[in-house]
Amino acid sequence: MSHKRCRKLNQKKHYQLLHDELAEDDPWRLDSNPFEQERHRQMLRLALAQQSITNALEVGCAAGAFTERLAPHCEQLTVIDVVPHALARTRRRLKDPPNISWISCDILQFSARKLFDLIVVAEVLYYLESVAEMRTAIRNLAQMLAPSGHLIFGSAGDASCQRWGHVAGAETVITILDQELIQIDRVRCVGQTTNEDCLLTRHRHPVSQ
Repeated sequence: MSHKRCRKLNQKKHYQLLHDELAEDDPWRLDSNPFEQERHRQMLRLALAQQSITNALEVGCAAGAFTERLAPHCEQLTVIDVVPHALARTRRRLKDPPNISWISCDILQFSARKLFDLIVVAEVLYYLESVAEMRTAIRNLAQMLAPSGHLIFGSAGDASCQRWGHVAGAETVITILDQELIQIDRVRCVGQTTNEDCLLTRHRHPVSQ
């Protein structure tokens, strides 16, 4: 079987899993779990560290728990997700505000003419099939980040992600991010179980750009 064919099959498996999980009332307990609430609180704190957010990008909206927190602080927010049901659910939750654009797209295929002064990508990149794909996605995002913009990244750690069957997690992605951007903040959120462990970082371009 070719690599391209294998990737498509693996993608289909992951997308179906995400679609099935989104059918739950509170998928991943994003609204009811204190760990997830603290993770989102820290993500928003990092996102609001800059003075204003004119044009933001959120990669992966899940059921909209963080989108709901972020959107009121953005003049314009673009939300992309590979699962159309995630976008539909989040639009209903937020009542489709006029400052948000919704795009169903794979992060590896997404491009934009405008630059973003904030990019948030959390609990997404470990769904990619290889470290090479993670590197491609990060380079793509770095190219869309405005010179003075910030990128907020979040993920479970390598050990958790590998235990879940993914190739890598936070530590691997942060190493790649540090090759493209400058890390200026870092937070670790830990809950009550081994699955409740997340690294959050804030990155920007080098000052010289």
